[in-house]
Parts: sequence; structure tokens; C-alpha cells
Amino acid sequence: MAGKLAGKLKVGTLISGGGTNLQAIIDACNQGRIDARIVFTGSDVGGVKGLERAKKAGIDTFVVDYARIIADCRKARDLDSLLPKDFDAEDIFGKQRLVDVEKEHEKALFFIKSRVIAERELLDHIESYDMDLLVLAGFMRVFTPYFIDRINTGEKGCRIMNIHPALLPAFPGTDGYGDTFRYGCKIGGCTVHFIDYGEDTGPIIGQKAFEIGDNDTLEDVKRNGLEKEWELYPACIQKFAQSRRPS
Repeated sequence: MAGKLAGKLKVGTLISGGGTNLQAIIDACNQGRIDARIVFTGSDVGGVKGLERAKKAGIDTFVVDYARIIADCRKARDLDSLLPKDFDAEDIFGKQRLVDVEKEHEKALFFIKSRVIAERELLDHIESYDMDLLVLAGFMRVFTPYFIDRINTGEKGCRIMNIHPALLPAFPGTDGYGDTFRYGCKIGGCTVHFIDYGEDTGPIIGQKAFEIGDNDTLEDVKRNGLEKEWELYPACIQKFAQSRRPS
């Protein structure tokens, strides 16, 4: 049994809320539809149902309170003193595509620096685990190049996978199903993709689509979309697991 578990893909997960996608992944692992096991579930919000789901499944959990960290950053007299020692401003600002540093300089500086401070705390937890893939199962925070480079670099070739509630490249951002519905689309869907330095711009791994009827409401679209997400995410994780097997 130990040898069989050792061969499984080791998946870390991050959430911000109820964790329905997390539950779909847990169920798929338990049913053998994914050749993987979840080694931790982290959240940027404490007390959410997703953490309960993880604990019930015997998965290690932790919380990195982004809201508290960002509030502390706003109160700090010297924000730079809170930055990790390996923070390279030129490298990070040169790579990131999340904010316009020229247009809103001070706001952009605070956004990137405060997120890096939170990300360092997140990394302190993550780096204590042996992990092959980081899965964002409803994690509602974007990452800076500081975090991405520390997950994606190394001999293991770890990647960060995300699910988006729209058929990318259409409707990036936080309200994919809402944007799809308000535009009047007759086809909606969801996308699993790898994370890069932009917002919802990374390489696409898989997609699932569904029809939107003339009488469908936004709630119908969201419900149908979630059902597709629960099918798609486990399938894409299994695809990654298969790609890692020796030829």
C-alpha cells in the first residue's frame, strides 16, 4: 500500500470558500479516478466550509489571512521592511501583468508588495510539503511572479492549475458566468488552465461547454457551470498525472 501511495501525484490545494471543487477532487481521488492524493488544503479565509471538507477527509489544513496581512501592510510605517529578503522589485515588476505600474504607481506598488508579503507566508506553509501540483480550487487571489516562480521552478517541474468560470480567452476576471450571461451568450462553459503572470491568460488544459436556454437565469448558468467544473477539474488533474508517468 505504501508503494502505491508513493507513486501517486501529490497535490496541494488552495481555497477561499465552500470548496465544492475541492470536494469533487477529493471524491475523484477516493474513487480512483485521479491517480493522486491531496497533501494539504490552505485557505486565505478562516472558518470556511472548504476547510471542514478537507479535515473530514483527513487532509492537513492551514489559513493565511490575506485580509489581516493587507490591513497590517496599510498600517505599516515602512512597508519595505516587511518584504521578504529575496524580493527583487525589478524582476517582479518587469514580469507582472496584473496592474499598470505607470498609470497608478503608488497603488500598484502597494498591491504587489502587500501580496508578496502574504505570498511569503503562504509559501512558508506550502514549502513544508512534498508537492507535484498546486490546484486552486476556488482560491480568490491572484499571484505575483514572486509566488509563481517559487512554485514553478525546480527539478520537479511543479505547476499551478486553476479553474475559470468561462470559456477562455473570453470573459477573464472574477465573474465569468455573470459576464457570459449578461453578454447574451448561448453557450457557456468553464476552463482549466495553468497559471502564468497575467490574469486568466495561462495555457489551457481543458474546457467543458453547456447550452444556455432562452429562459435560463444567471443562477441556472452558475449551477450548470459548477456541474461541468466538477467533471472537468478531476479529469485535468488526471491528465497532468498521466503526463508525469515515465514513458
